Amino acid sequence: MAEFNHVYQRAIYYDIVFNRDVSREVQFIRDMFRHYAGRELQSVLDIACGPGYHARAAAKMGLRAIGLDLRGEMLQYAADQAQTEGVSVDWLEADMRFVKLTQPVDAAIAMFDGIDALQSDDDLIAHFRCMADNLTPGGIYVLDISHPADYHYESYPRVVYHGERDGVEVDIYWATNRAQFDYPTGVAHVEIEMHINDHGQKTVIQDTADERLLCPGEIRLLAKLSGALEVVGWYGDVKLDQPLDHSLKTKRMICVMQKKQS
Repeated sequence: MAEFNHVYQRAIYYDIVFNRDVSREVQFIRDMFRHYAGRELQSVLDIACGPGYHARAAAKMGLRAIGLDLRGEMLQYAADQAQTEGVSVDWLEADMRFVKLTQPVDAAIAMFDGIDALQSDDDLIAHFRCMADNLTPGGIYVLDISHPADYHYESYPRVVYHGERDGVEVDIYWATNRAQFDYPTGVAHVEIEMHINDHGQKTVIQDTADERLLCPGEIRLLAKLSGALEVVGWYGDVKLDQPLDHSLKTKRMICVMQKKQS
């Protein structure tokens, strides 16, 4: 299931490209939890967390935070950054389909298309059941996915991400192979290149992954089939008043699921 292993092993270069302030996104999670659960958020599980941006931001806000990822290199980098920032986060190297927390959390989140590594219906149903098992009563699970207008069966756009820090430049060229989603499975084989210029030393890393396209109807159906979660809301940005629609204000597809009452 792990994707882009060669790139994700190089956590510091990944961070140079993608490091950003996610405090507004974490505040949105807090607002959503208050809206749907009727109480204040106390704890968060950051799924496929990478460098742990959301887990670290949650910890800075005084929340109990857990960061989960399959790549130990990412978790070590995240732990080092958390230590530098003086925040406490629990880091867990585990499979998102089968993880069992010692203590449930109020909210689980999978941001920045973290869910697309799960390619089969069975994997997604198992994952949804797993998330529900790790949530407190009334807890929510939030999926942050690319907008369907940008990624769909006729479109997997090429994207270039760029970052610079302390004399190091990194460019990531996404979908260098003209990736397309397979009609029967909704899975695309994606090739990327990471170009690194580290103080004049140039390196190119090539990598691949298979990614699952998820449409709103599929998510709703798979949540129902799980018997553990139900979809309660859709948003187009990290604002409670921004619906998922075709307007220019809609940047992402954010799905909110809530643990079903037993």
